[in-house]
Amino acid sequence: MPLAEHLRELRNRLAKGMLAITIVSVVAAFYSQDLMEFLADPVPRCKPGMDPTGGHCAKVTFNDLLSPFTTTVKVSLMVGIIVSSPVWLYQLWAFVAPGLHRHERKYTYWFVSAAVPLFFAGAWLAYTILPVSMRVLISITPDQAENLLAMDKILDFTVRMVLIFGASFELPLLLVMLNMTGMVTGRRMLTWWRGVVMGVFVFGAVATPTTDPVGMIALAGPIVVLYFMAVGISFLNDRRRRRNDPDAELDDDEASDIDLTPEAIGGIEPVASPRALPEQAGTGRADHRVNGFDDVT
Repeated sequence: MPLAEHLRELRNRLAKGMLAITIVSVVAAFYSQDLMEFLADPVPRCKPGMDPTGGHCAKVTFNDLLSPFTTTVKVSLMVGIIVSSPVWLYQLWAFVAPGLHRHERKYTYWFVSAAVPLFFAGAWLAYTILPVSMRVLISITPDQAENLLAMDKILDFTVRMVLIFGASFELPLLLVMLNMTGMVTGRRMLTWWRGVVMGVFVFGAVATPTTDPVGMIALAGPIVVLYFMAVGISFLNDRRRRRNDPDAELDDDEASDIDLTPEAIGGIEPVASPRALPEQAGTGRADHRVNGFDDVT
């Protein structure tokens, strides 16, 4: 295709993806009340008769006139992007796939098949521990104060936790992909385990906006387990690579063993010994002439 055709195809596929997001977002707007109730469910809200002071519970509020509208639009758009993701991801894939080789498309299928469940597993874990994290944060409230939580802030907090957990669960998959391309070996990855474990727990403490160890362990623990699973998969892949190509893991400046046998150089048939030419049997100069020409001529 010429460049103009590529741009026209990209425009059409982006339009189809945006249309799918718009349709799903409009449908989700009719269920915005249920969706916001679902997002605010992890918050320990005050029930009738409960004392709102002292960090025992919280009240969900809208702080300004436009907050209900903007929050509804934000929730509907978020649901539209998530629910319509198969459509716009397919449009993106249909635009990129013709430029890939067959083995590259095969690796992409494997990557997507593993990336989607890992992301949803991280998102589910984030939503599961959200009530614990919110209770810990609310419990810090002084006895004379009460918590009034804005709905848009709850939405931002929930989305941030879901995205952090979902993206973090993709780290082991990235390591496996690097091993598949030959950039890093399983043995090298295993030597990093101390630094990786330390870095994952530090990341868990920084990424989760809670002061309790529950969120940190909930994020760091599964990632460490997935990391060692990625190391095991990389070891199996390295063993397969060595079996198929013994010289695959050699450095660029390291020479491989060369087989100089005639069978390895010229094929399976042995090389026959050369025969002496009849004109070279004698020792005189005349014996070296053939049709009036000597050897040099």
